[in-house]
Amino acid sequence: MSSLPRRVKSEPKAPTSEELPSFLNSTSESEEEEEEWEPKSKIARRPRLPKKTEAKTKKAAPARSTVARKMVKKVAIKEEMDVSLPIAPVEDNKMQLLKPKEENAGTKPKTLNLMPEVPKKMEINSFQGKNQNSSVSDEKPSTSAPAVKQEKCEEEFAFDEQPSKKIKLNACPEGKPVKNLGDNKIKEEFEMNWDIVQALSEITNVEPWVCANLIRLFQEENTIPFIARYRKELINNLEADALREVQHALEELRTVAKKTHTMIQKLKKEGKLSSCLLKGLLNCRTLEELDHVSSPYKTGSKGTKAQRAKQLGLEPAALSLLQNPVELNLFSYIRPNTKGLANIQEVEAGVQHILADIFAKDKDTLDFIRKLCQKRYISIQSTLAKVSSKNGNEKDIDKFQLYHEFSCNIKNIQHHQILAINRGENLKILTVKVNIPDGVKNEFCWWCVNERWRPKQFLKPDFMRLLRTSVEDAYKRLIYPLLCREFRSKLTSDAEKESVMMFGRNLRQLLLTSPVRGRALMGVDPGYKHGCKLAIISPTSQILHTDVVYLHSGQGFREAEKIKRLLLQYNCSTVVIGNGTACRETEAYFADLIMKKYFAPLDVVYCIVSEAGASIYSVSPEASKEMPDLDPNLRSAVSIARRVQDPLAELVKIEPKHIGVGMYQHDVSQTLLKATLDSVVEECVSFVGVDINICSEILLRHIAGLNTNRAKNIIEWREKNGPFINREQLKEVKGLGPKTFQQCAGFIRFNQEYIKTFCSNKKNELGSSALTKAGALAKKKSKLTSCASQQPNPLDQTCIHPESYHIAMRFLSLIGGNAHDIGKSDMQQKVNVVIQKEGLEDTAKRLNTTVHTLQLIIDGLTQPEGYDIRTDFDKPDFKRSIVCFEDLSVGAVLTGKVENATPFGVFVDIGVGKAGLIPVRSITEAKLSKVKKRRSLGLGPGERVEVKVLNVDIPRLRITLDLIRVL
Repeated sequence: MSSLPRRVKSEPKAPTSEELPSFLNSTSESEEEEEEWEPKSKIARRPRLPKKTEAKTKKAAPARSTVARKMVKKVAIKEEMDVSLPIAPVEDNKMQLLKPKEENAGTKPKTLNLMPEVPKKMEINSFQGKNQNSSVSDEKPSTSAPAVKQEKCEEEFAFDEQPSKKIKLNACPEGKPVKNLGDNKIKEEFEMNWDIVQALSEITNVEPWVCANLIRLFQEENTIPFIARYRKELINNLEADALREVQHALEELRTVAKKTHTMIQKLKKEGKLSSCLLKGLLNCRTLEELDHVSSPYKTGSKGTKAQRAKQLGLEPAALSLLQNPVELNLFSYIRPNTKGLANIQEVEAGVQHILADIFAKDKDTLDFIRKLCQKRYISIQSTLAKVSSKNGNEKDIDKFQLYHEFSCNIKNIQHHQILAINRGENLKILTVKVNIPDGVKNEFCWWCVNERWRPKQFLKPDFMRLLRTSVEDAYKRLIYPLLCREFRSKLTSDAEKESVMMFGRNLRQLLLTSPVRGRALMGVDPGYKHGCKLAIISPTSQILHTDVVYLHSGQGFREAEKIKRLLLQYNCSTVVIGNGTACRETEAYFADLIMKKYFAPLDVVYCIVSEAGASIYSVSPEASKEMPDLDPNLRSAVSIARRVQDPLAELVKIEPKHIGVGMYQHDVSQTLLKATLDSVVEECVSFVGVDINICSEILLRHIAGLNTNRAKNIIEWREKNGPFINREQLKEVKGLGPKTFQQCAGFIRFNQEYIKTFCSNKKNELGSSALTKAGALAKKKSKLTSCASQQPNPLDQTCIHPESYHIAMRFLSLIGGNAHDIGKSDMQQKVNVVIQKEGLEDTAKRLNTTVHTLQLIIDGLTQPEGYDIRTDFDKPDFKRSIVCFEDLSVGAVLTGKVENATPFGVFVDIGVGKAGLIPVRSITEAKLSKVKKRRSLGLGPGERVEVKVLNVDIPRLRITLDLIRVL
């Protein structure tokens, strides 16, 4: 079995102290006052079921066929079986394939309040591991319906209803629809008191059956691009962003479980583990909760006040006050020579600390105060720190001017505001606190005294005073600090995730910028003293010429002659200028020459492109390997030109966080940021696809399922044996096992014309060699014969996965088509005739497959040869003239290109050297394009927009825009 992909294989890492905000790193008295805090449990714990005997399991088997015969609209499947339906637990603790009803199939994921109740007998953990003794087939999963012998499965299935219990199969067809789990229970590596599927569902607002399927899919080493394209019916058609969110949440839960059990083993070894502490630890769902519960027991901790009081023997007195106060006599605990028991005041203080500790760690008490806070106005405030106002840098202080006197409801505060406040606090410029109104405290104390902790018997006035004092002490010293940390931790976590997701969306938009093919390009890396570096590349990205010109040192006219000569010599009419130093002056220089028609007869245009990361790439080992004889300064000019010709192939060479399309990227978890951005790059490269015979090793390593070593092995195989003829040949590459082939095969393309030409030439060469050197080649006969027998497959040029080829061929037979007509207009007409006559769903049932798989097959058969999904995205904005900042006026209507998107607005390049801001309130659904499919209500880098100037602040160089429409 091949190893996990990079993202899935890596061990989930807990955020380090550097990655956590200051309010989580700081220690306070309240953190040391905790011992066995039990966090809120969002669902009631279900009792575990005893293991079922083998006899019971076999007895339940016949029930499946009996119930199935009573279901309406059933379709008997004898020879073949659809294995592409979601998996869900059922009453007999078995995994079964679950498909939501047709009317709910296209709806959005349900919220927690609307989620169906999970059956009590379900064993969620059964989705999270494998039984080594299972008789499950190890063949690759499939969304198609592979042929299965009748003796392997004699089940009936109703498409319009949820399946009833599945009988236990002796063997499973391709795709593993049912797993033989033995004892019907597969445990997580680290068990907790909460259910991982239900917890994951609550965190992500994704249906439990989808979460269960995703846990299984991730456990089976499936990558996000593969799941998003070829397992849609198992995930309710979720997009890649949602899959990443579920995966990150799953990794966080498993990290918490792992750290919890590490802490349990440590405390057990030290003899500090009690039953109450064990329960509190196993209830933890976040790292913050785990730290809160375990901090008093860490090495070097002086213990809490409650712990010290218990050591003095005051715990029976505290419990007696709640249960049997009539017989309680605190004076009997006085020990004049013992510190902490010297007088009645010290005894009462010790009892108070024990009671406060009990109140602060009671689940019902914490649930009540949390629900109470949800109904009240809780605000977060930031003010200018006293120290920073005296000693701070004025420029840094001015950056946080908006937050010097800031207050906002925690329910309404924006993500970027949280990140800004946290940054100001880390720089010691701002002081931040959470305000909980006094009404919350008063109502909480009344409820505790009169309801939750009301004594079972009459209390003396002194004992009633002690009880009230204990409740107030619990709130002020323990519960209030805990709530503040929880609120800030939740706000920061949500803000960081949104920032990372925004970075990912912007990166995807940038990577999928439509390429500019078929023309030579001149890349210009602007500069002053060291000149502007030039590089001319051919339509196939070959370097034709490199040079340096000095445009801004009084030699502009002489250098213009050189530039004109180069453009004419290489028939280049497109100039790409990097947006770094001297960009504005270089743009004005070329715009002036173009307006004067200096380059005639060429009609020259230019565009501005981001050069973020170009300098870093130019001195990297990859650049040295690719362009060994080129000066690093000239390599950046080559990179700038290639970013327009094929943005995806060039930008994958640069570490994603250096591309510069994010927000507060240095303030968020770097582990989460890197994992997300690498996943986005993998998604983009996979969905676009690569031609296996011409792509570079760098591009190939980002295909789903591949890594650096596997990409290197593919390149070596290609250099040794010649081009790949079909996808099946990938199995001959070292390190590409069945799982790796399954993940990457659908994203690899083959140019059929090139393959046909190669095979024809190879056949002729083999024929002539056999006549002249028959004896010499006798030992190689078998090898040559196997090479010659390899035939190209027309389906290899499509997005159809090899596991669905047999369905595609049956569909071609159904419509009367031919595999050699893929991508032609005749194929589209034949498909339309059948689909209009029978409908998509009926056709899918006839082929014994799912609608999603059939739709993917139809797309693959009808898309023209060489189809590129990036054609639906925007191309660079080419210009011939320039607009100055001073030329702007309020009310002017301009066109521009989106540079970056943030939660508070979108920055647009309108060609004046300074990007303008469209506030988020101006971006409405009515102004967005109805043609383009959007992942969210927003704009992304590269999109062309028409805007109106609302305000121009010349001293501060700020431009405020209003969105008119998306072009």
